[in-house]
Amino acid sequence: MRVVVVGATGNLGIALVRTLVDRPEVEHVVGVARRPPGNDGPADRGYGGKVSWVAADVTADDLEPAFRGAEAVVNLAWQIQPARRRGQLHLTNVHGSKRIFDAALASGATTLVHASSVGVYAPGPKDRTVDESWPHTGIATSSYSRDKATVEAMLDRLEPAHPSLRVVRMRPALIFQREAGTEVARYFLGPLVPRSGVRPRWLPAVPLPAQLRFQAVHASDVASAFCAALTRDVAGAFNLAAAPVLDVDRLARLFDAKALRVPLGMARAAADLGFRLRLQPTDAGWVDMAAETPLMDCRRAHAELDWHPRMTADAALLDLTEGIQERATGPTPVLR
Repeated sequence: MRVVVVGATGNLGIALVRTLVDRPEVEHVVGVARRPPGNDGPADRGYGGKVSWVAADVTADDLEPAFRGAEAVVNLAWQIQPARRRGQLHLTNVHGSKRIFDAALASGATTLVHASSVGVYAPGPKDRTVDESWPHTGIATSSYSRDKATVEAMLDRLEPAHPSLRVVRMRPALIFQREAGTEVARYFLGPLVPRSGVRPRWLPAVPLPAQLRFQAVHASDVASAFCAALTRDVAGAFNLAAAPVLDVDRLARLFDAKALRVPLGMARAAADLGFRLRLQPTDAGWVDMAAETPLMDCRRAHAELDWHPRMTADAALLDLTEGIQERATGPTPVLR
């Protein structure tokens, strides 16, 4: 199988390429990225010749040469910063995804696996889980969520028009891993949060609203689910999350800190003010998404993909915090 992975050097792409190389069914992986690795060493970065890299911008460059001969295409390309340049994000996330889907169809690929997100879901419960049939219309105040919903709406139209293309939508929770440490710190925490303080026993308190109950999963486990989706005859959407659910009490225990419950309105106002004053890089829509997206039921992935995460949500988060402290990165430097 020849697999094209678009966004191959991002948080999930790093883990997915590594996992695909170890699968005997995969003959070759084409990694497409804005800045692929290889400038300081072999182009395949030690992957035994099974990986080749293509530099391409999904918003403008011709993608068809990179997709030529592909049996499967994985779309991981997504941009979350700079949040203040909404038009730029929409161009990459929505227009770029359409160009990837069009190139996949033109190449004759028979499988398309798209990286969606828990953020695609409409507001839902926090006291129970929902399956993949929950409405995927997004959170209105989150641009990230709206874009995810828009792209899945594209797939809603594409699937019946092209029945020969097997379409799989993966909906993971927050994806953590050590190699994403620098990226997460730069894109979400901003320059005012000391990296050394993001570790157990260094935080005096965890100030979060009680409504912020969310799920997480390690990148290596998500990569395993993507591999299963590529090699099994499945289609449709799959929720991906590890136990346990994370909330203010759980995080306080993990970091050996005090749980400080703050009103949701206060947390949202603080995020909005910090964003407007350019003190931190994320707008209030991320607070809304964390507070409103439902908890996901992953039984379909367990049954049809034989997927069972090896790392707990706790372990995934601690792996990320180590990466933040160590300023860990993937194979290419984090884009500004």
